[in-house]
Amino acid sequence: MDGLYARLASSLIQIIETLLIIAAAAMIFLARRKAATPSRQSSGFESLQRAFGRLARRKILSVVLVGLSVLTIRAALIPVLGIPEPHWNDEFSYLLSADTFAHGRLTNPTHPMWVHFESFHIIQQPTYMSMYPPGQGLVLAAGQRLGHPWIGQWIITAVMCSALCWMLQAWFPPGWALFGGMLALLRFGILSYWMNTYWSGSLPALGGALVLGSLPRLKKYLRVRDAMLMALGLTILANSRPYEGLIFSLPVAVAMIIWMMGRGRPEPKLVLSHVVLPILLVLAISGVFMGYYYYRVTGSPFRMTYQVNRGTYATAPYFLWQSPRPEPAYHDVVMRDFYRWELRQFEQNRTLRGALSRTSDKLVSSWKFYFGPLLTILLLAFPWILRDRKMRFPLIASAVFFAGLAVQTWTMPHYVAPATGLIYIVLIQCMRRIRFLRWRGRPIGLSLLRVIPLIAIAMVLLRVSAAAAHAQIEPAWPRGNLDRAAIAHELQRSPGEHLVIVHYGPRHDVDWEWVYNTADIDHAKIVWARDKGDQNQELLRYFAGRKVWLLNGDDSPPMLSPYPSDERVH
Repeated sequence: MDGLYARLASSLIQIIETLLIIAAAAMIFLARRKAATPSRQSSGFESLQRAFGRLARRKILSVVLVGLSVLTIRAALIPVLGIPEPHWNDEFSYLLSADTFAHGRLTNPTHPMWVHFESFHIIQQPTYMSMYPPGQGLVLAAGQRLGHPWIGQWIITAVMCSALCWMLQAWFPPGWALFGGMLALLRFGILSYWMNTYWSGSLPALGGALVLGSLPRLKKYLRVRDAMLMALGLTILANSRPYEGLIFSLPVAVAMIIWMMGRGRPEPKLVLSHVVLPILLVLAISGVFMGYYYYRVTGSPFRMTYQVNRGTYATAPYFLWQSPRPEPAYHDVVMRDFYRWELRQFEQNRTLRGALSRTSDKLVSSWKFYFGPLLTILLLAFPWILRDRKMRFPLIASAVFFAGLAVQTWTMPHYVAPATGLIYIVLIQCMRRIRFLRWRGRPIGLSLLRVIPLIAIAMVLLRVSAAAAHAQIEPAWPRGNLDRAAIAHELQRSPGEHLVIVHYGPRHDVDWEWVYNTADIDHAKIVWARDKGDQNQELLRYFAGRKVWLLNGDDSPPMLSPYPSDERVH
């Protein structure tokens, strides 16, 4: 029901945004029909536009202003929107790595009772750790050291929006770059799930922006700092979305080779000293650290935690051309049901009907996140930019990237995150073209561009006002599994240490998981474990000093009850 409600709420928001666009278009048309001379409103817009242009020419200030605006606005909205709680399996996995890093460790030893703590997107052997690359965990760990893991997500999303503005400055005049940065602020920096969950979306988008912003600067200036920023972006991609980062990086590598070996190639010595060596140095250092990390976690510098997790539990492969693996022996029916659900999705994708349905779902979810009705109208100018020489690389790189996504079993909006910069390059170029749009001799393109940020701001204000008034036009704020958070907060305030044994009903949602633990299980205030019937006795003996609770995670609302005394170890 929660997923259905979220989809209905998302559709309602799209409808409201569409109605605002229609109303704005009608006003533009009527105003242009009636106005034979410039209006005061037009003069006001032009004055604002000149002030905006003066600000945009101060490039460093523009970049900083975008990031500070994200930080300030979202912090000011904490009383209304709250601080998110984790909900999805991925979020708990990232938080495990964050807690590990925040305590100065690269991984954790396998717990003696690990069978009772098995959960999704986590490895239990050879060590206990998240299955994901370390990038997002490091971001959240920095936040945890500052007081709360979400602080890391808050900061990295602001940095990402600033990086998009910086990237656009290398491709467009400064006014357009700042305009794009402000759109990113409104789209990603306040109400998106990149800001309001613990999922890795902002980080790979930052990596992609650094790469795309460095590419034209390297060609123009041959500066070492730009080479190092490109290498940093590649390192971020390798440690956040490795596959998508690789697909994204291939066209960049080809473009760099063509530039270095083409007709107008720079002097080879300068390329070697200012571009190739700095990039290789940064990548070599990061490669050594990555190899050491995986060696400590999996036992091999060449074996990722993701490979260990999928090899241990999953039957459905990551790519559609691969074949399913034999089903392993699961220790818990909930784990078995999750991976069978994955396999059903994979098998549906390999049928024509299933492939069309899943492709449609992927496209719609990405469209809603990156464009929505508001930015879709800019794509009216897309046919015009196909012949732009400047757009050749972004369009080819986008085609390669999305072709690489098409062969994945699963795709969500944050899988597309490395290409966020490519999307904004295309959008800004469409804006520059649509500015000259005329209808029956009337220049309506400029008016259209002026209302886009107004509608974006109106949507933010509408959603925030609805949240403040508790009007449910979308799922309630803050986001996350608030039932689990409420019980955890209750137990944190209770004296002593607690063990919560969790079981579920027959129609359990595999995405609604409760059994996740901190990095140091033995010293945690609350330990969450799976209900294994008679096997619970060994767990009760191990945690003999804790108060033990029983919980049905599918109850509404879930309630703690003392573990039956006749089943306790005496």
